[in-house]
Amino acid sequence: MALRKTFLATAFAASLIVQSAWAIDTTAREAYMFDFKTGQVLLEKDAHVQMPPASMSKLMTLNLVFERLKDGRLKLDDEFSVSERAWRKGGAASGSSTMFLEPRQKVRVEDLIKGIIIQSGNDACIVVAEALGGSEANFAVEMTQRAQELGMTQSSFANATGWPDPMQRMSARDLGILAKHLITEFPEYYKYFSLKSFKYNGIRQSNRNPLLYKTMGADGLKTGHTSEAGYGLTSSAVRDGRRLILVVNGLNSVRARSSESERLMEWGFREFNNYALFQKGQEVTSAELWLSDKQSVGLYIDQDVVVTLPRKSRREMKVEVKYNGPIPAPVEKGQQLAKVVISAPDVDPIEIPLYAKEDAGRLGFVGRLGAAVKSIIWGVTG
Repeated sequence: MALRKTFLATAFAASLIVQSAWAIDTTAREAYMFDFKTGQVLLEKDAHVQMPPASMSKLMTLNLVFERLKDGRLKLDDEFSVSERAWRKGGAASGSSTMFLEPRQKVRVEDLIKGIIIQSGNDACIVVAEALGGSEANFAVEMTQRAQELGMTQSSFANATGWPDPMQRMSARDLGILAKHLITEFPEYYKYFSLKSFKYNGIRQSNRNPLLYKTMGADGLKTGHTSEAGYGLTSSAVRDGRRLILVVNGLNSVRARSSESERLMEWGFREFNNYALFQKGQEVTSAELWLSDKQSVGLYIDQDVVVTLPRKSRREMKVEVKYNGPIPAPVEKGQQLAKVVISAPDVDPIEIPLYAKEDAGRLGFVGRLGAAVKSIIWGVTG
């Protein structure tokens, strides 16, 4: 007999699939937004399609720098030399985004990081690529390999800068994966993304991320623009302890990038919230046993459970425990016996397993015989 216990949920880490009833239109060609803690996707528009990422691909260049800093192969005070190629292709001579580096100049790694993030310096990217990969082409191969390892299945790189190339492709989802990785793995370096300006070689430039200048808790990450890509932004913001990551691309102007990113981010914070339901190890309920030396056994959950829900669906959320019971003995501690099912309007339900909190032995022959008799006569189980 299937048993069900229903709870009025007051407080879940797991992810529900939000249905189209809660979707929002966007003028971005590609868009992807999700909750940092739960991974719940709030907005998806061609998010798995390969697209030209422009300078947003510099996030992958930075990732390889941060990985070397973290494992000790690199230090912030290390210096790299500026090659003639880096100056000509990525510097002021090319008319592209630049840190205004000079040929044969030696530049600290920390300054190069700031130049890539704040000034979107193509010259700084090429300097880093040549120093770490031997050549920009070799470095691009490493970028592609590392992206695949991180689960960025729609990403490939031909350069370190985001310069237009048929092989320079990422998806909005891949950029979201990368943004979360940078925030999670490199908190000591993520702080650079919130800097609003940087002065180098006597030239001060401002960060192009428009959300940094608005009172909405934004602290990263990177803009991008080419004629092929349009205007894009990979951004993140924190409000009341809750972080959202948003990727947009294919917008038609600087103004559209700013206003649409702000509008979508505000929508995500306004319409959704996170609700904590259970803590790892918490006993959720108990399950009835059959032919056991115990009448019931406690059921616990092995993970923190936090769910992102539309605020309007919160009041109608249901949390149920389901199992086929009574459960025949013996039962071993840690054995999966039941599941929690969470459901709410306009979302797909999720299921989370529940486990036995302790062992429960089987009755001996006489005990089983007595239980069988009681069941036949009185309909009593246990």
